[in-house]
Amino acid sequence: MKSLFSSLSRRQLLTLMASSPLWLKSQNALAARINPHRVAALEWLPVELLIALGVTPYGVADIPNYRRWVSEPALPDSVIDLGLRTEPNLELLASMKPSLIVWSAGYGPAATKLSRIAPGQGFTFTDGKHPLDVARRSLVQMAELLDMQQAAQTHLGQYDQFIDGLRTTFAHRGKRPVLLMSLLESHHALVLGNNSLFQQVLDPLGIENAWQGEVTFWGSAIVGVERLADIRDADVLCFGHGDNATERAITHTPLWQSMPFVRQNRFHRVPAVWFYGATLSAMHFGRVLSQTLGEKK
Repeated sequence: MKSLFSSLSRRQLLTLMASSPLWLKSQNALAARINPHRVAALEWLPVELLIALGVTPYGVADIPNYRRWVSEPALPDSVIDLGLRTEPNLELLASMKPSLIVWSAGYGPAATKLSRIAPGQGFTFTDGKHPLDVARRSLVQMAELLDMQQAAQTHLGQYDQFIDGLRTTFAHRGKRPVLLMSLLESHHALVLGNNSLFQQVLDPLGIENAWQGEVTFWGSAIVGVERLADIRDADVLCFGHGDNATERAITHTPLWQSMPFVRQNRFHRVPAVWFYGATLSAMHFGRVLSQTLGEKK
């Protein structure tokens, strides 16, 4: 005769475990051991999840590039730089004695190596379709680790109110699509497509994405600058990342000056917004979008 556990599906078994007193006790014990003031983040997605909960990270990997590519939410000077995101300084990390290490799944050192320093958790950016939905679930997951569930619900409510407020701003904008991009070097640009984080801000506002070409699982694609000439009637938001020399080199070429959106005066340079973030990046994008195109037709 099969035992009870061998006859259960994996989902049923996990549900049974999650409802058992021992399972709940172990999870509560982990949350009790985590000091939210000593959480180290090895990638920028979990940095954003922490800040959304009102937690300042103890340490963050690659702070100089964070300030260049992410910008908001800002990091105070007290946060310790942990080195590269792909190769953080593990000796420094161990000496800091963090209560929790968080990272983006599949990025950076192996979880087994990090587990020798402190408990840890990886977070996923996207399912390839709806990264904002994944971000909302990740925020709840982070909140459960830190026993801050109410903070997560408060933030998600604030996000929903923010998006509702934007609807009025763009109610009479019309049907012109928006191209979201960033210039990378003299011949290439990064464009954001229909499975990007920012798409889930455009959708409730009724704004179409001008880029309908190929994209990666992450919602972006690197394309030759000449392909942007195919965008005939669109407003363009170009996110800066501190490389003004490259931007000047591209935008002064005859090819660039012939772009329809340049000739129509619909090209807008805007501040850096992190393409692979969560709700705070989505809100930052919403503010930039509103300041640039709000009430315009």
